[in-house]
Amino acid sequence: MSTQANRHRAGFVNIIGNPNVGKSTLMNALVGEKLSIVTAKAQTTRHRIMGIVNGEDYQIVYSDTPGILRPNYMLQQSMMNFVDTAIGDADIILYVTDTVEKSDKNEEYISKLVKVECPIVLVINKIDISTQEHVLELMQWWQEKLPKAIIFPASAQEKFNLDNIFSAITDNLPAAPPWYDKDVFTDKNLRFFASEIVREKIFLNYKEEIPYSCEVVVEEFREGSERYEISAVIYVMRDTQKGIIIGKGGQALKKVGTQARLDMEDFFQKKVFLRLFVKVDPDWRESKKELRKFGYEY
Repeated sequence: MSTQANRHRAGFVNIIGNPNVGKSTLMNALVGEKLSIVTAKAQTTRHRIMGIVNGEDYQIVYSDTPGILRPNYMLQQSMMNFVDTAIGDADIILYVTDTVEKSDKNEEYISKLVKVECPIVLVINKIDISTQEHVLELMQWWQEKLPKAIIFPASAQEKFNLDNIFSAITDNLPAAPPWYDKDVFTDKNLRFFASEIVREKIFLNYKEEIPYSCEVVVEEFREGSERYEISAVIYVMRDTQKGIIIGKGGQALKKVGTQARLDMEDFFQKKVFLRLFVKVDPDWRESKKELRKFGYEY
């Protein structure tokens, strides 16, 4: 192996933490692309999504994961499987907390972090809505809990202190050749991002249990010379939810479709013709077969 290859650093930086602490916002800011959907609702991220950042002598493979929770149904168990895998195969763990949540929330995962051998970069997010005194107290609390962690106060929303986080990550990457081609920025395909964009609009436009009862599957993705033609199905669990998604005269679904199409055109940098359909599948959150079809693993 050449001297230059020996100098090259590469590794998997897995982002974990509780719901709503800003993991997806942080990853999007570090990657420079909107790869993970971001809403104010918990459990927005369901899959493990990779964002790849390349430099001449480094490659960082960020991995966003679902927020830590106690599973109530099989979908949530699959989501936590993603988290457990991410703890096990990380070269660096990027643990995200914030100035709002109780520090000891889901403490069993903090206990797991004490035992890991890889470096931990701990980010206390949302310092823009806190006081300096409270931030210093949190830094001290976390340093006692995780003595090996490198701790950074930050604001992913305001992009504050991200340069120092980035430097700590690159400094701790293992020496290795790149895992992916240097022109690749994610492991997901365009179909995945189309479905995630539609799902984000559902989270933003509907209340209560509706977003958590929905899954989106892109059934057709055709690339023409001038535009993408995309057909997606929104699966819900009950007929009443189907009615809410569609709305009076189809207006609610039309709004979601318009918002999603505009976002897709911005993301894909190409015109999009989008068709949306709504189907009822009562058991999709509890069926291994259905969850596998939707890209969840067991």
